[in-house]
Amino acid sequence: MKKTAVKTKKSFGQRLKKDLKDHWQLYLMALPVVVYFLIFNYAPMAGIVMAFQKYSMRKGIFGSELIGFENFIRFFSSPNFWRLLRNTLLISGYGVLFSFPLPIIFALCLNEVRNSKFKKIVQTISYLPYFISVVVVVSILYDFGKSNGLITNVAEWFGWDGGAVISSPSWFRSLYIGSNLWQHLGYNSIIFISALAAIDPTLYEAATIDGANRWQQTLHVTLPGIASTMVVLLILRLGQIMSVGYEKIILMYGPSTFETGDVIASYVYRMGILNSDYSYSTAVNLFNSVVNLIVLMSANFISRKVNETSIW
Repeated sequence: MKKTAVKTKKSFGQRLKKDLKDHWQLYLMALPVVVYFLIFNYAPMAGIVMAFQKYSMRKGIFGSELIGFENFIRFFSSPNFWRLLRNTLLISGYGVLFSFPLPIIFALCLNEVRNSKFKKIVQTISYLPYFISVVVVVSILYDFGKSNGLITNVAEWFGWDGGAVISSPSWFRSLYIGSNLWQHLGYNSIIFISALAAIDPTLYEAATIDGANRWQQTLHVTLPGIASTMVVLLILRLGQIMSVGYEKIILMYGPSTFETGDVIASYVYRMGILNSDYSYSTAVNLFNSVVNLIVLMSANFISRKVNETSIW
């Protein structure tokens, strides 16, 4: 009688031990990154408990009084709440509306350039603003947006009579988003340029044989070829819909532009760092993060249902 060997299922610990033994070099390379995220991203999450406390530096996190949702109620009932929420959503929403599609269009235009030398020059020039400090960018905006600055002069040619645009509430969002677009356009297009390079050239040859012109090739070959990349990046971008960086905001805004420039991130900075109201600022920031998480999961769910593309 022929004996058959019975395969025993290895436990997770055994599989992990074997994998570590076989690929220890890869795990060693990943170790610094894992340690970095554990120390600077996951360990600080223990501080979330401050959002539910009346935090005292003398008593610390474990000794401060628990007050439940009082900090959240205080924020939601604050006269600043709707202004902060409106400004955050508008600035971030305009950023998605303009800053997301324009790098794709820029990458598509570069993809059509046949002169490789000219193409490299344009790419290099478009990347350069990304490496300029935010402080320098805001200094340029102040110089161009003052009463006799370039942007103000151009605006006056078109009928603007409100003085320096840098101190005008109606110009704040335009200057913020426009400078972001100028600074990040070339850098954000890199991933789309890489995705375009990965498209099979035989698809274009087949489309040419079928009589498709360049525009039709773009619609039926190029865009479908980078569609999954666009969807994933859009989902990730929507997951940051409430995350407007406070660094540039606090450098740009002033009392005259609070009405349109003050966002949740800058409010957290003022309450937490300047006013030392740590519990309240933690609660506000936690609200911000929860909304981002909900939007990210919703966008991912809708994308998975509609076109079967998702990040998990």
